[in-house]
Amino acid sequence: MFYQIHTYTELQQQIHDDLRTQHPEWVKANGECPTCDSYESRLTELLGASMRTEANGPTAATHRALEQAVT
Repeated sequence: MFYQIHTYTELQQQIHDDLRTQHPEWVKANGECPTCDSYESRLTELLGASMRTEANGPTAATHRALEQAVT
């Protein structure tokens, strides 16, 4: 299934939901998912690092596009 993502926040939420859907065995009975949280945190770190090191590169342009709502 395809989803139209307009903002970085929507992308984060979609990744959050998809990890839990694709790997229900990672989700504890109380709803917590440390493995999912770890993946999400690492992605955020990597995106932040790429933004700092490639401020004018294609990764930054992609990130800026995700930040802006596509209308």
